[in-house]
Amino acid sequence: MMDAGRHPNIRLLSYSEVVEVHGYVGNFQVRVKQKPRYVDIERCTGCGACVEACVWKDRVYSEYEAGLGLRGAAYIPFAQAVPMKAVIDPNSCLFLTRGKCSQKCVQACEARAIHFDQKEEFIDLKVGAVVLATGYELTDHPSLARYGYGLYDNVIDGIQFERLSSAAGPTGGRIVTRDGRVPETVVFLHCIGSRDEDAHEYCSRICCMYGAKQAHLALEKTGGRVYQFYIDMRTAGKGYEEFYKRMQHEGVRYIRGKVAEVVPDAENGKLLVRGEDTLLGRYVEIPADLVVLLTAIKPAEGSRELGKLFGVAVDKDGFFAEAHPKLRPVDTTTDGVFLAGCCQSPKDIPDTVAQASGAAAKAIVLLSKREIEIDPTVAEVDRDKCSGCGECILACPYHAIERVEGKAQVNIALCKGCGTCVGACLAKAIIGHHFTDEELIAQIEGIFEREPEYSFP
Repeated sequence: MMDAGRHPNIRLLSYSEVVEVHGYVGNFQVRVKQKPRYVDIERCTGCGACVEACVWKDRVYSEYEAGLGLRGAAYIPFAQAVPMKAVIDPNSCLFLTRGKCSQKCVQACEARAIHFDQKEEFIDLKVGAVVLATGYELTDHPSLARYGYGLYDNVIDGIQFERLSSAAGPTGGRIVTRDGRVPETVVFLHCIGSRDEDAHEYCSRICCMYGAKQAHLALEKTGGRVYQFYIDMRTAGKGYEEFYKRMQHEGVRYIRGKVAEVVPDAENGKLLVRGEDTLLGRYVEIPADLVVLLTAIKPAEGSRELGKLFGVAVDKDGFFAEAHPKLRPVDTTTDGVFLAGCCQSPKDIPDTVAQASGAAAKAIVLLSKREIEIDPTVAEVDRDKCSGCGECILACPYHAIERVEGKAQVNIALCKGCGTCVGACLAKAIIGHHFTDEELIAQIEGIFEREPEYSFP
């Protein structure tokens, strides 16, 4: 990311979102809304003086620390943020929410970079290709309450454990409970929200292996007992199976079975993890100091709305749909728009890097051409017959038809030849090339005229 920030041909628009898209492959007009960060990024040096001076310092839960750490209303998201600039949270800043604050951050900023009157700006871009890489979020399905998530302090998810075990995290890499104790027993629960007909039916793919990695860290940093409840261990990747076996040899106890519930144990202040060992056919109850939920990943918030802007469909699980799952895994049905990473489906890091490289290569090949090849199977309007009623415009799922001088006109760069407009046209003024009525009737007649090659008794 730092290399991207330094590259002369890359322009980063942080704290921004796409709000409007027009055009077609090679000629997209994209409008981006840049939200006010109340800090002039041209002036800000990232010194952190405003962060230290903020009167609301360490009073807001940090998103980067997954709620385990605190930040102020003025903050720098994380140590390796690109760009390394401060931002003021409009939802927690006293001046922006109440209009009353001593503004110590303004006084501390020697660069005079803080401007509370900053407004949102709109930037219009003309681009030839688009790569969607919106990532993922962890599920917040109500079924998590069964395991005590959000109810008990020492039930956390995988991202929170990752921050606990990080040397740059809120505890400096020490794995501890909420009250500061080193846990004697850590229990990991797999497939929480994944492979679940009541939540998300798909496998999240990454949980088995990051759960194994985190179990290794738990053993190394706490020296305690580590358990993993799983349905099936799916270790399809280079070196993954070997690492899974290594964890077994190191002493991680794997129990095949689904946990029914996690409840508090009032006698010793622990959590009781209740489940079944399906291999041994017995009930299991483990007192735990820390329970880690390996939760399902889901599409990022706003993915459906973004898909509508770029004309990209989503599948039944909410991920962006590719043009073909095997032959065109990085393409979409909208030419010039490509997919990378978990926006298309759950992926681990190697698969994400591979798909991102493919999407980048597709975009480069597209932009290197002087002309774009278009499928000849498109619709065409007979302007002499067109009445200009607009029914075809409403029916077209690809927004490929517009009204020009009172008549419908097809943009062949957007048209996919689906034939919806042909059926919707009341005046029969639209022709679907290579799928005309005469061609279809001839094909049907040819089927019935053909003599059977085989005879059956």
